[in-house]
Amino acid sequence: MIKHSDPWHTRSAFSRWAHVLERIGLALTGASCGLFVAAHVGRADIDLIGSAAAVFAMMLYGAAGFYLGIDLPQAPADHRMHLPLQHGLGSRADIVELLSAAGTFLAAVAAVVSVSSIVLDETARAGTALLISLSWAIGATMQIAAGIIARVKAEASDKL
Repeated sequence: MIKHSDPWHTRSAFSRWAHVLERIGLALTGASCGLFVAAHVGRADIDLIGSAAAVFAMMLYGAAGFYLGIDLPQAPADHRMHLPLQHGLGSRADIVELLSAAGTFLAAVAAVVSVSSIVLDETARAGTALLISLSWAIGATMQIAAGIIARVKAEASDKL
């Protein structure tokens, strides 16, 4: 069910195209992060990740993470109040936002470490490369989870 108050339907054609281009750019950024981590791991001569299919899968997973996890739908109106918290750490919407942010940070740090290793022509060690790839995978998974949770909650609130 689409409500007329849905922000997507109140946007101009230029604004919609800008949003689509932004999301494609985010997906390409995530794919680049996956490619950089895969290249770093590939330099460590780890057979599992050395194939073209594994590199492509990492790029797709990274693209999904950045596409879903960075541009979260807004929380329902009752969760967007900007009043100071009386107690506790925040709402469920805040936790989802933190999950997305932490995932983005972790994936980006893994990509930066990978790129710096490649640029500085350092020899990749198997243990370090696996740690970096695991960090990246956890970060991308956090992004995807946050994106899915936020979209499911937004869909549920639209039905109310």
